[in-house]
Amino acid sequence: MDEHHIVLAIVIVTGLGIAAQWVAWRFKLPAIVLLAAFGLIMGPGLGLIDPSADFGVYLRPVVSLCVAIILFEGGLSLHLSELKEAATGVRRLVYLGAPLAWTFSALCAHYIGGLDWPVSLVFGAIMVVTGPTVIMPMLRQAALNRRTASYLKWEGIVNDPIGALLAVLVFQFFIFQGSGNGWQEVLMGIGLAIVCSLILGGVGGWAIARAFRQGWVPEYLKSPVLLGLVLIVFAVSDIIQKEAGLLAVTIMGIVVGNMNLPGIGDMKRFKEYITIMLVSVVFVSLTADLDVRSLTDIGWRGVALVVAIMIVARPMAIMLATVGAGMQLNERALLSWIAPRGIVAAATAGLMGPRLVDAGYPAEVLLPLVFAVIFATVFSHGLTINWLAKRLGLASRHRDGVLIIGASPWTFALAQVLRDMKVNVLLADASWHNLREARLAGVPVFYGEILSEFAEESLELAHIRTVLAATRNDAYNALVCTALAPEIGQRNVLQLAMGSGDFEEDPKALARPRRGGVAFNSEADFETLWRNLVRGWKFSKTRLSESYTYEQFKEDRGSAAIEVLTVSAEGDVSFLSAGHESVPGSGKTVVWFGPERARDVVETVDAEPAPA
Repeated sequence: MDEHHIVLAIVIVTGLGIAAQWVAWRFKLPAIVLLAAFGLIMGPGLGLIDPSADFGVYLRPVVSLCVAIILFEGGLSLHLSELKEAATGVRRLVYLGAPLAWTFSALCAHYIGGLDWPVSLVFGAIMVVTGPTVIMPMLRQAALNRRTASYLKWEGIVNDPIGALLAVLVFQFFIFQGSGNGWQEVLMGIGLAIVCSLILGGVGGWAIARAFRQGWVPEYLKSPVLLGLVLIVFAVSDIIQKEAGLLAVTIMGIVVGNMNLPGIGDMKRFKEYITIMLVSVVFVSLTADLDVRSLTDIGWRGVALVVAIMIVARPMAIMLATVGAGMQLNERALLSWIAPRGIVAAATAGLMGPRLVDAGYPAEVLLPLVFAVIFATVFSHGLTINWLAKRLGLASRHRDGVLIIGASPWTFALAQVLRDMKVNVLLADASWHNLREARLAGVPVFYGEILSEFAEESLELAHIRTVLAATRNDAYNALVCTALAPEIGQRNVLQLAMGSGDFEEDPKALARPRRGGVAFNSEADFETLWRNLVRGWKFSKTRLSESYTYEQFKEDRGSAAIEVLTVSAEGDVSFLSAGHESVPGSGKTVVWFGPERARDVVETVDAEPAPA
């Protein structure tokens, strides 16, 4: 294969994957749906890329290494603290859900799909997998509450290696049963997989975490060392027992992610960035590599099998596994439907299918069937998860919320205005006394340190759209913005202006990357806002229209008043910030903070005080 052609193929696959992620973010679509669509269009559709031909024998090994990194990153994101409220449900989904899913899927494959029992059992094992390659991008776009999202996340990440290992063990059983030692091979495989996972993954993860804590690895090498160790653990475990590497790196990720290492946040973000890239590239490659004509070989029984997996096998497994688990019926209903399959299912089927055929089993249809399930679940579940979550009452109530850090008379007044405008607002402070007035007025509050583990466990920060750090401590405001920016978005974390003057131009001021955006304008620091509130300044709301434009509003309100935010007719909130000039259009409501005389000039609807 020509070197330039290979480079071009890599560039196309990478570009398509990242483009799909951006389009998904921009238009609030499931990223996994676009990744599959882009791969199908550029591969079987237009024939611009053919991964098997372009990358040859290196495609499958590279995919396996990518999946190992993806599973490790998934393990890093599994916090044991989440089990406090979801422990029983998660255990049921793993201990009972996986065996039941295998059983029901195998039964459907045999009696509906018409597959032989050996092929049916391998197919059923592959159906256990609902991996993070599809769950995590889906959850990133969905508006699920924390508890329901944790069910899907834990099930996907834990069951992913279990399903792949189960498929390998079932395969080995039928390969070795002719020599009379099928069960012996299976039991030996299970034992080896558990030992490898605990020693290489568990102990290895603990050892590297201890090395990091003792300072044996410099900060700039921690992420590269961790990444290299993941690949070593995967490779060694896979040599000892096929597919044990996936289980080992998952356990390693869980161990490292729960040891509260200093700087673990930076390592998690590094792995998350790599994972987004790998998921994009791998999924586009696999879908582009698919021979669409093979999907027509599954026939009507294959189509019936795909439907049965989605509406019979999965719901029955979930409903039976979660009986008495303390899960609500709406949560069980959502879990019964949402079970997309992804890269691990495709890779396992691609490995098992040809080997079963070589061993004399009629497994030619295994790979097309698995891909049919992948496409059916990715598209149907990806496009319906948001709608279904809202209908079942499982969508987060704070998806476009505003989080205000620091309770003071000024932030309390702002929170009242937002609440009266039907905007989801949360006022946070570590002082119970500071929150007293807001609590009595019915404003939603969070009592505790916003950067604590308690806040990480109890607050759904992923569904907060804007953060305003408004304490009197400028350095603390900057710390909060820096800590929350990777999750909320750099442009969506704002802090009050610092009292040191023109710090944008002052080389001695806090560096720009170490603080949030400046809210409102460079003059609106904590002391100024408090002083003006004491002088009688109040919040007001002015709705712009064709007859009353923004230019007229600016002229009427006077130069002293401070514009705070705008609210669109659809309820979207946009805080104003220094250095980002914008002209609100007709239909938007401007919330501003100004003196009494300006309020008398401008036609406003003042924020009425909330009842105590």
